[in-house]
This record gives sequence, C-alpha cells and structure tokens, in this order.
Amino acid sequence: MSKLVVVALGGNALLRSNQKGTYNEQMSNVTETCEALLDFIRRGDRLIIGHGNGPQVGNVMLQHEAGQKIFDLPSMPMDYCVSETQGSIGYFIELGFKKVLAQANINRNVVTLVTQVVVDKDDPMFKNPTKPVGPYYSQHDAEEYAQQTGAIFKEDPRGRGWRKVVPSPQPVKINNIEIVKALTDEGHIVVTVGGGGIPVVEKDGYVVGVEAVIDKDLASSLAAIQSKADAFYILTDVPQAYINFKKENQEALGIITVTQAKKYLEEGQFTEGSMAPKMRAAIKFVEATGNEAVITDATTLSDEKGGTRIIAG
Repeated sequence: MSKLVVVALGGNALLRSNQKGTYNEQMSNVTETCEALLDFIRRGDRLIIGHGNGPQVGNVMLQHEAGQKIFDLPSMPMDYCVSETQGSIGYFIELGFKKVLAQANINRNVVTLVTQVVVDKDDPMFKNPTKPVGPYYSQHDAEEYAQQTGAIFKEDPRGRGWRKVVPSPQPVKINNIEIVKALTDEGHIVVTVGGGGIPVVEKDGYVVGVEAVIDKDLASSLAAIQSKADAFYILTDVPQAYINFKKENQEALGIITVTQAKKYLEEGQFTEGSMAPKMRAAIKFVEATGNEAVITDATTLSDEKGGTRIIAG
C-alpha cells in the first residue's frame, strides 16, 4: 500500500524575499517546488499539499482597501480574503504540478479544495489578537482606519509601522476531510487548508466565517492527523532545524524524539513566528499518530534521511 504524505509548503514556495510577487515570479517558484515534490509521486506515494498565504493575503487586503478608496467598492472580511488566496494559490500549484507531471510522463490529476477549518468560538486568542496581517501604516492612518472599521492595530516591534492584528485560534476540525481522503485514495493530488484554512465557527448546525488567521503548519498537521497520513513534511527555507542558531556552537538536528523537541522548545531554542510553530505542529502529528514528521527544505526532499526528523519517544 502506498504511503499518504502531507506536505505543508512555506511562503518561499511561492514568493522569495527579494521578489515583488509578479505572476511569472510566483509561477516559476511554484513549478520549482513541484519538481521537488515529484519525488513523492515517483515513489508511489499519495499526496496532500497545504500552503501558506502571508504575502498574498496582504496583497488582497491592499487591493480591497484601494478599491474601497478609489471606486467605493465594499471591502471584504478576512475569511473571504483567505478564500480568494486559496483559489489563486491552488491554481498556481495545479498549473505547476501538471507541468512537471507532463514532463515526467506521469498522469495524475491535481485538484484544489477551498477548505473551511473550524475553530472554537471560545478560543482565548479571540480576546488577544496578535497575528499581524496586511500592510504597514503610520500611527495616524492606523488610528483613523481603526475608528472607521473597528480593527485593532499594534506597532511593529522593529519600528516599521503599525499593522492590523487578528486572532490566531487553534484549528479544531478540517471540514470535508473525508473528501480529501477519498480523492487521495483514488490517486489524485489534493491541495487543501490553504493559508491555514478559511476560519469558521459552528453555530446552530452551520458555520460562519470569522476574522482570524489559522497557522498553516498547525492546520496542515491537523489535516495529516485527520486524514491518517503516514508522514508529515513541513517545508521551510532551511534544510534542518538548529539549536544555538547562529552561535559558535550551532548544531543541526537530525533525528530527535518528541521529548527532545519539547525540551528544546522550553529552552527557547526555536524562534516564535518561525521555527517554533513548525516544531509544535510536528510534535502534534507525531503524538497523535506515532508516525514521523520532517522539517526541511525542498532541495532535501529527495534524501529519505535528510532534514530534521521528529519521531515518537
């Protein structure tokens, strides 16, 4: 039986730090990433892909703001913006993957599901919004925008301006995960939980969107758990996780246990907003399934022993 693998793509899979984010730039980056993912398909694995949307959802918010100012078009809420980026980024991944599949003479379908992820309406993060989204503003503009919309703004700790902040609640359930699983069982490559999923809460038997952003690694981890995946990969811009990062005694981590990973987290070895949430997502998957989680970059995927590999224990 082939393995079911879930891969969470990092932001650099679509947009590199020195790029503007043109269509051609993003298309080239995605295709390069899909070439690396092709190794899973060659090995006969089934594949689910999650992805981030940080730069893209910020651009969508700017477009909505400009449309409101210039053309009096209504601005849309965060859950709507996430759904937009799920469609557009999924389209990029479908195009890129179909291209590399064709070049490898492999016939597979690639399908994107616009995916809702349920969060708890009583999650404490709703009372403490900390996740920055969208562009930077001056203090004056931020205060004016806050008065107009009721949004909350906080000053960037690096002094780059003020940004809107929204809650980042824990994902509880991936809606339609059974459809994702059925599609992968038929051999299709599925793109899901884009940008962490569209945040929704359950109410009287249905769901409603909420102003929030779900961590894409945690959402992908939950998708891996609920789809009963055999392995979970988190792709980032470094080949391994490190302790004592950028110090003289820096050490790359190979195989580590959950106990070791938790110890390093407690010691503050991993940066919040960077490696720490990835390690937490990996730990959640391993604890729930007993299977292996891997943190690495796209260039190391072909090495079945590469990356930082978190195992039970």
